Order: sequence, then structure tokens, then C-alpha cells
Amino acid sequence: MAFFTHQVCRGLSSSAVRNVVIKHVTVIGSGQMGAGIAQIAASTGHSVTLVDTNDEILKKAVKGIEGNLKRVVKKKFADKPEAGEEFIQKALQNVSTSTDAASVVQASDLVVEAIVENLKIKQDLFGGLDKLAPAHTIFASNTSSLSITDIASSTNRLDRFAGLHFFNPVPVMKLVEVIGISATSQETLDCLLNFSKILGKTPVSCKDTPGFIVNRLLLPYIIEAVRMYERGHASKEDIDIAMKLGCGYPMGPLELADYVGLDTMKFIMDYWSAANPENPSFAQSELLNKLVAEGKFGKKTGEGFYKYK
Repeated sequence: MAFFTHQVCRGLSSSAVRNVVIKHVTVIGSGQMGAGIAQIAASTGHSVTLVDTNDEILKKAVKGIEGNLKRVVKKKFADKPEAGEEFIQKALQNVSTSTDAASVVQASDLVVEAIVENLKIKQDLFGGLDKLAPAHTIFASNTSSLSITDIASSTNRLDRFAGLHFFNPVPVMKLVEVIGISATSQETLDCLLNFSKILGKTPVSCKDTPGFIVNRLLLPYIIEAVRMYERGHASKEDIDIAMKLGCGYPMGPLELADYVGLDTMKFIMDYWSAANPENPSFAQSELLNKLVAEGKFGKKTGEGFYKYK
């Protein structure tokens, strides 16, 4: 993904971020996650530039943001239609689009990446933008599974680099994981924690461990349920019923696996098992691999552990 089109060499200060107020946010990647991040930032008064590879993708993303804002207004401004329309217009006015990240990051306080889960592509992106962004600019990745340390290694601003992991759908889910690497400054972490609160989210802090907090606990739980079913210790239906009624979970683990996407789960587990081969929690599941090989990814393909109409 060629998000930057030219190189400008600029010396970067190694000083920590101090008293930075995030006003302008650049969100790179206008898919569901990127557009959601742009929406909530624009709704809370931030100037946002949404970046992607072409204008058609960006137009679709902005249209989606407008549609989501209208749904918000129906709930929050049901008795005040004029105030609701004003809210929509103000938020949309805060959003601009670009196909050239190089030109927009030079005025950014925060750059959030929400592109494909590919380490090399993320490294190339941040490595190029690192030469262009101001010294105070914070870089953050919305990755759910890759190492923040590995992504940040392509830059010279390790003290201003962190993970900022939102959950899908971004406008609805309240949690944000703020992930620091060993070199991330406390000022950077404090800035991102405060930014998350301004967005109306509840931030939690975590070190750069595989899967951070939620996925580090969630995926091994799901995989163990898969292994239990694989071993024939219980039916998939009984496993799901047991966890819903016994633990009060809204979904059973195998239902949840289908919702997340079995291909997504396999991608993450493959990455973790390769990086941590000694950890039994990340061991491969033959059944999961078989279903993915057959193109049965879960709800999005109509079949996974369950069949969907």
C-alpha cells in the first residue's frame, strides 16, 4: 500500500511528548475499523483526515460514517431533530480525506494505522511516515494481534509509539487497549489514555504481550473449546450452552469463533505459535485448520462450526 508518495528527510527529536493536546488525527485505512475511529474522533471535536488508496474507497467510507451518525442521532436526539442535524454536520465538517498520507501527517498530532494485518506493510508505512511527521506526533497501531514492538522497529520514535486497540464496532464498544512498548514514554501513554477518555471510551493499559488483554485471554479460551469438541468430550451445542448458562456469557465459545471468523482466528494463532512455539496455549488445532482449508470461515461464509442461512 503506497500511502506516501515522496520522501522528505527530517531530523526527529528524541524528547518525550509533553503537554501535547491531540487536535488533528490522521487515520490510515478507511475500512470498518478506520472509519469507526474517524467517526468518534470527529464527533468529539477533533479534526480528522481519513487516508486510503483511492477516492472511491474514501467516498464509501464517508457515506458510511454519515449513515452511522444518523443512527446515533435517532437515539440521542430523538426529541431534538435540529440539534441532531447540527451534530451530524459538525462531525462531517471535521472529516477530510486524502490518498497521500505524506502530505497530511506533517500537520498531525496523532497517526492511527488501521490497515491490513501484515507486519511488513505496517512497518513500511510507519517507516516512511516517520521521516515526515513532526517530532511531537504520536504513532499508534490498531492491530489486534501483531507485536507493537515489531511494528515500531521501523521508526526512530519509539518513545512516541504505542498500540491503540479499538474494538468492533468502534462507535459502540467502550473499551480501548492502550499498549506500551518498553521504550514508550509515560507522557505518550498518558496522552493516549486521556485521548481515549475524550472519545468517550474506557481505556485500559497493557504491555506488549501477544493479544494484549482481551484477545490474549479470549483466543486460548476459544481454542480450548475447539479442542474439547475435537476430542469428543462434549458436543459443540453443549459446550456453548454450558458457557452461556454457567458463566453468563452472551455467546458460547464456538458460536463466538464463527462470529469472529475462523480464518481470522487461524491467522492470529499461526502468528502467535510461530513467535511462541513453547507455549501450549498457542498450539495448532487440526479441526480449525481443516475448516479454514475448506473455506468454512464461520458466519461470513455461511458455515463454520454451525451452518447459517
